[in-house]
Order: sequence, then structure tokens, then C-alpha cells
Amino acid sequence: MSSRAVHSLTVHLHCLICTAAVLAILSASALPVRAERAYVAVAANFAEVLDALQPIFKSATGHELVVTIGSTGKLYAQIVNGAPFEVLLAADQARPEKLISEGHAVAGSRFTYALGQLVLWSPDPRRIADDPAAALRAPDVSAIAIANPALAPYGFAAKQALEKMGLWSELSSKIAMGENIGQTFSMVASGNAQLGLVAKSYALSPRNSERGSLWTVSTQYYDPIRQDAVLLEKGSSNEAAKAFMGFLRKPETRALIEKFGYAVE
Repeated sequence: MSSRAVHSLTVHLHCLICTAAVLAILSASALPVRAERAYVAVAANFAEVLDALQPIFKSATGHELVVTIGSTGKLYAQIVNGAPFEVLLAADQARPEKLISEGHAVAGSRFTYALGQLVLWSPDPRRIADDPAAALRAPDVSAIAIANPALAPYGFAAKQALEKMGLWSELSSKIAMGENIGQTFSMVASGNAQLGLVAKSYALSPRNSERGSLWTVSTQYYDPIRQDAVLLEKGSSNEAAKAFMGFLRKPETRALIEKFGYAVE
């Protein structure tokens, strides 16, 4: 077995062990008398983590989650236009704040569930070395993937980073935009872009078999990606939605979130 395969298997087993441990701890609590269903809208970058959290939440509470994945900007627009979501896990703070001010979300329910980290990533293990600017400027680079800054907070952070590195104008003709960070990562993983500015959680995911090369972008180059959860008005009387908001705050849940490449407070 190759060292890359061993590493991927090791990370995958580590996440499975952590998930099992969280499940054992949270399952000790009593199940509710009547299980309910909560409709959760989640930013694309956090979808894999939520996929791991869903069975733990169901085992601990009996409640089920119905999940819709998308860019934070598009999810916000759907909520404003009447989508039946009850919880929003955004990739920023701005949209949850705006939803509260506009009367679409419950005041006082917003909190930061994860802090996102931005990396420059390529599936080519030799492409990114000690000089990320040189990697971005390489003559054989025809496409650099970022998420759409108008829709995705990770895209906004990517544009900020390139601007502060003095590279945005120089490289703008090579920028290829994905609708959300998941699509952006796929553009790089498939070879349609030689490298991209993506969420660290995607680059380190057990599902990513190509470890490649990466450079962690210094937080001095972009504003903190504070990802906020908020209880929406449609979920204000739903016990499953309220239970899920509490579940996200549990130390065991936050420890698992960290394992997927996020920081927590």
C-alpha cells in the first residue's frame, strides 16, 4: 500500500473513531418522547461535516435532519423568498445577521459554530512549494479556481487574499469561479484548474484521495471566516431545530468539527 493510501486510510479511521466516541457520549442522554424533523440549510463547505454529525444527532435525540446544500448567498435568497428552512449554517456572519434584522431569524439565536481556514491547494504534490506567489504565477497555470466572491464567503476571502498579495489584477484573467466552495474544489480536483483557493476542510477530507500540495493562507490576508448558525423563524417552535442548535454547541460536537479542519471557539 502506498504512503498516500496509508495516510488517507489513517485519517479516515481517525474520523470514524472520533465519530464513534461522540456517538457513545451523546447517546447516553434520553431520547425525546416524540421525534421531529428539522429542515437545515448548510453552506457547501460544511456539508461533509454535517453528513458525519447527522447520525450522531439522530441517535442522541431521535430527531431527523433534512439537509439542503448550497452557497450561503443562494441559501439566503431562498430563505427570503419563503423556503421552508428552519436552521441556517452559513459560511459567514453577514447573512445570519441580516436575516435577524429582516425578521426571518430568531433574535439572540446566532452563534459561531466554526471558523473556516483558507488554503491554496493543488492535487500535484510538486506544484506548491515554499513560494505560493511563484506557484500562482507559473506559466503553465491557465486556471486558478476560487468560489464566486459575491455568493460564497470563501470566495470573498480568496479575492481578499489575492488582493493583499498584490496578485488579483495580474491573475484576474486566469480566475475561474465556482458557484460554491464545493464546486470550486471539484474544479481543481478534476484538473480543470491547476490550483485553487479552497476550504482547508476539503483539502484534508478523508474523501480527498489526492493529498497534493497546499499552502495555508495566513489570516493576515483575509478577514476571519466566522461561520454562524441561526435559528430561522420557521423553526422557532420546532423542537428538532432547537435541539440541533444546542447540539452544535456541545463540546463533543465541537471536537469533531475540529477534526475536519476547522477552528472552534
